[in-house]
Amino acid sequence: MEIRRVIITRLAVIYFIMFIFGIVVVFKLAAVQNIKTGKWKQIAENLSKNTVIVEANRGNICADDGNILATSVPGYFVRIDLAAEGVVQVYEKLSDSLAFRLSEMFKDKSKAEYKRRLDAAYKRKNRGFLLTPRKIDYLELREIKKFPILNRGKNRGGRIIEQENKRIAPLGILASRTIGTLNKGIYGGVHGNIGYTGIEGAYETYLKGKEGISYKQNLSGRWVTRTEIEPQDGMDIITTLNIKMQDIAETALLRQLEKSRAEWGTAILMEVKTGKIKAIANLGKVGEGLYGEIYNYAIGHAGCYEPGSTFKLMSLMAAMDQGLVDTSDVFDTGNGVWKYKGQTIYDSDYKYGGHGKLTLKEIFEKSSNVGVAKIITHCYEKQPKDYVDRLYGFGLNKPLGLEIKGEGIPYFKYPGDRDWWGTSLAWMSYGYEIKMTPLQILTFYNAVANNGKMVKPLLVDEILDGGQVVKKINPEVINPMIVSRETIGKAQKLLAGVCESGTGKSLKNPFFKIAGKTGTAQISANGEYPKGLYLASFAGYFPADNPVYSMIVTMNRPKGVYYGSSVAGPVFKEIAEKVYALQIQATEYAESDQDTENSKTPVIKKGQRSDIKKVLTSLGMGNVEDNVNSDFVSAANLKGKIEFKEEKISMDKIPDVTGMGVSNAIYILERAGLRVKVNGIGKVTKQSLTPGSKFHKGQRIYLTLS
Repeated sequence: MEIRRVIITRLAVIYFIMFIFGIVVVFKLAAVQNIKTGKWKQIAENLSKNTVIVEANRGNICADDGNILATSVPGYFVRIDLAAEGVVQVYEKLSDSLAFRLSEMFKDKSKAEYKRRLDAAYKRKNRGFLLTPRKIDYLELREIKKFPILNRGKNRGGRIIEQENKRIAPLGILASRTIGTLNKGIYGGVHGNIGYTGIEGAYETYLKGKEGISYKQNLSGRWVTRTEIEPQDGMDIITTLNIKMQDIAETALLRQLEKSRAEWGTAILMEVKTGKIKAIANLGKVGEGLYGEIYNYAIGHAGCYEPGSTFKLMSLMAAMDQGLVDTSDVFDTGNGVWKYKGQTIYDSDYKYGGHGKLTLKEIFEKSSNVGVAKIITHCYEKQPKDYVDRLYGFGLNKPLGLEIKGEGIPYFKYPGDRDWWGTSLAWMSYGYEIKMTPLQILTFYNAVANNGKMVKPLLVDEILDGGQVVKKINPEVINPMIVSRETIGKAQKLLAGVCESGTGKSLKNPFFKIAGKTGTAQISANGEYPKGLYLASFAGYFPADNPVYSMIVTMNRPKGVYYGSSVAGPVFKEIAEKVYALQIQATEYAESDQDTENSKTPVIKKGQRSDIKKVLTSLGMGNVEDNVNSDFVSAANLKGKIEFKEEKISMDKIPDVTGMGVSNAIYILERAGLRVKVNGIGKVTKQSLTPGSKFHKGQRIYLTLS
């Protein structure tokens, strides 16, 4: 009994302690929920209001040699802390003048409206009232710092400056649709500028970096910003694009567009072995006689058209690879007009009486629609599925799976489908009742140049983080062998023959041979093919005997002359000849004897001192004499020692940017308030406005690079 009483007593004590503990916990919970609600709300509100997201520097998009295609420069928003002690002291006296200056600068609201909004925010003790209705540049920021109240400084004037980077393309429209755009409104607009199209959108994860966090604290009336989490800069994307080749392609394409008054045109230059796209030009009409990069016709849905005669290569390769026909087989093209199942097929030159009997090789060289239709119907009329299945086997019915969004989907009819007609086989044979993008067509031609190996087109070569390669994009094989080696050899001879004695003979030149195929297709409109609407193209590769580059040029709705050989052919020829000349120049330079002493020291452009020192250090050139106190310097090699010289940058007169790289030049000139237009590539060799002369804000300056 005694033991039982002791146990019960002890249990009672334990239960009593637990009961008291429970009451304390409940009381504390109630205190947190009710008694201290105001305190915690205030803490949460302070954290919310005073937390500042620190934007990361977005990575650069660069050409294959590191030249910048897209970069970010700073823009600014200005706010004011209307509850700051220094602002309160002078608000009644100076707010009217502040409203006047804001109205005068932005011209979007009257002085009275600015004053009304300032007064309303002042009464609410707004600690971050936005003064700037838009993003301003550095020059405007310098000016606004002089405004009443704000000129008292960061603390006494309640001045809060927020930096937000602005994306610019130093080389203008060069490959701009492929480089892509940013969109601030996407995903509800809560994430800032997001990569939306092109490479900007495809590689957003790498480019955007990671935002940092800082907190604003009011210490004895002074606002101090403390960085809690440092932002991580975005990575740089090294594309496969070559600036010189891109410039050649766009210049040649623009010249022909202006001449032919076409609606749009595209030119794509690809490296045969790797699939690396070295140039991709897309120009569409933006006004009478004016063209710009408004859509990626090379890749997108709007460029997905019936290809016409460039598709004859695929048709004949399908038949040859199955052993159904050979290049020496003869077919009668008659007078160039053939009625097949109630529909009439015409050769482009039927008005001259036709060509009669031709070999398959001659049919291809002369681009006879009748001849190709007769070959394919002869081989597949009883089994049209075999023909389409062979095309599917080439992978022509599938998109390429590019990283860039918006690739056009190939369209192919199939026997048994509701839209398969009795004439579909014949019409498909020479490029109608199907649709492909220019890049999809080029990928097939590139496979022929590459001895049957089909590789996926590449636009990005490397991804760098702090100058170090974190990802290398290797060539990807789509199909190791699209047909037999024998068929590839025959196809290569067919394409070479077109440029030797066929419809592409105007592309002949004395330096190297071109292999390719002309294409002239009528454009369908509302189910019909009205006269005057044509798609002119030329697809091929060069040099024909040892292919290095493949290329396609497409021109939509040219006025007047519309044949592929006359409209697209000259563009192909000009680009090929200039690119070939570039390659010879590069080879000769590499093989030439260089002065040993001079070859150790690279040409150094004017630029930021820290950048130049970083490059020289990475090259193992640490013998630098740095006795200047300036951000921007020039450098000279004096007896094996590199000496920096201060480059003074004037902001009230035209700065001298000759010798600088394009990104530094643009940054300095835009800081000064000038609008910059760039022509060429390399470093600045000439500027349109004389250094040291006076200028007015917004004046345009033209830079020549070489």
